[in-house]
Amino acid sequence: MEVRTWIILSLACVASSAHLPTVFMHGMGDSCFNEGMQDITKATGKHLGSYSVCIPTGPDQGSDTNNGFFMTMKDNLEVFAKAVKADPALKDGFNAIGFSQGNLLIRGYIQKYNDPPVSTWLSVHGCVVGVASFPSCDPKGLLGPVCGLLDRLIVGPAAYTNFMQHKLFQADYFRDPKLVNTTEYKANSELAQWNNEGEGFENSYASNFAKTKRFVMIKADKDSMIYPNEGEWWGALDADKNVLKMKDTEWYKKDLFGLKTADEAGKILFNSTSGNHLQFSEEDLFGWCDQHFIETPSGHSEVVV
Repeated sequence: MEVRTWIILSLACVASSAHLPTVFMHGMGDSCFNEGMQDITKATGKHLGSYSVCIPTGPDQGSDTNNGFFMTMKDNLEVFAKAVKADPALKDGFNAIGFSQGNLLIRGYIQKYNDPPVSTWLSVHGCVVGVASFPSCDPKGLLGPVCGLLDRLIVGPAAYTNFMQHKLFQADYFRDPKLVNTTEYKANSELAQWNNEGEGFENSYASNFAKTKRFVMIKADKDSMIYPNEGEWWGALDADKNVLKMKDTEWYKKDLFGLKTADEAGKILFNSTSGNHLQFSEEDLFGWCDQHFIETPSGHSEVVV
């Protein structure tokens, strides 16, 4: 091998190994203990040459999966944040990859803590500002019992009772555009608090949001799970069920949690996949990582050869 070629390859390896750690958060019905999540976590770490970990919210596959339904969004977030803080490999910051529902925990962590900070958040088909319904929840499918609960109890005013907000994760991020001005939504909805649409207003959300350098939002063009799928790009529905783009939403125009500030700083980046929910390839994922995970642990830009 020529000396010049060896030097180039060596520099590339050093640059790759200098990536920040990567933290994964799985979606609804999945678990960090499942083979698929373990494989993608390991493969991403190998590709980037850096530490990679999926953080569960339960000690085993069953509890981790169940907590994605029967533990509140807030309590899931607290478990996630505690695990991040306890991992010495993450003390200088990390990049975060969320799949579907898991992105809510990354968003919550960024707004409420962000210490150690998330450098780049890669949201893959994430319901980051809630959903207006659960159109692909099939009561006859694998998650039948849970889907039945969603159909009967969540889609409607019952979602905003204090009782329901403390029973199901999915109730915590259900956002009916016709009910967002009701007393029940403002007082009880966990999502309302995170959006600063509730009774109080938390100024620290915006300052914590500002600590993250990039928000990479991946939308599935034919998504049948997240409704509206424009929510994957910070959009929503209005009271007449018209789709609002990010810049037309109240949380953007009023900069309720720092989204507008981040966008004006060039931090909000958009991409999409052509298929349905969570239909993407390993090549897609690695491409997003290579493009956007550009800091080293020391904070310097990666060497590009």
